[in-house]
Amino acid sequence: GFIRGTYAIKRAFDIVTSAILLLLLSPLFAGMALLIRLDSPGPIFFGQTRVGRWGDTFKMWKFRSMYIDAEQRKAALMAQNEMAGGVLFKMQNDPRITRIGRFIRRASIDELPQLWNVFKGDMSIVGPRPPLPSEVQDYTLSDRRRLQVIPGITCIWQVSGRSDIPFDEQVELDVRYIESQSLWTDICILFKTVPAVFLGRGAY
Repeated sequence: GFIRGTYAIKRAFDIVTSAILLLLLSPLFAGMALLIRLDSPGPIFFGQTRVGRWGDTFKMWKFRSMYIDAEQRKAALMAQNEMAGGVLFKMQNDPRITRIGRFIRRASIDELPQLWNVFKGDMSIVGPRPPLPSEVQDYTLSDRRRLQVIPGITCIWQVSGRSDIPFDEQVELDVRYIESQSLWTDICILFKTVPAVFLGRGAY
């Protein structure tokens, strides 16, 4: 039906766009790999289990922007969480972030390996951001509406304020996107993503 056709168009758009970008950005990937390796010990990429559509889990990839003991140090920093609502964890001056990590996070370069997740079908170019399993455990029934679609690299609340938006507003915007999603909406969000990234709006 209509929904299946919309999904097929979105999937085709994701495959073509991610393949082209992976090819065009390969020199940047090589440069980032070198800088990350020189900056601190540890792997170039960081794989983390995330929750996708209908609660299925997958490994989401990023350029590593933190020291290798970041997860072990997180518990000691939880009291300094700056994210309203308590579901997400954010710190503006997180001591676990490396020097190059701070730069690639502000420029959103750390998210680029997720183009591989898009190509594979784990993610979409545009869609609600994929949560951690620990975050989903704290979801209300209303929050779980975010899991009705394939998660994305960029989403409607990221182009509105990125990390600055409280969790309940993120959910509200994501649900609004889910209820009115179309290829045109995705293209509009993509165009808004570019200035949001260059301005570093709410990113840390």
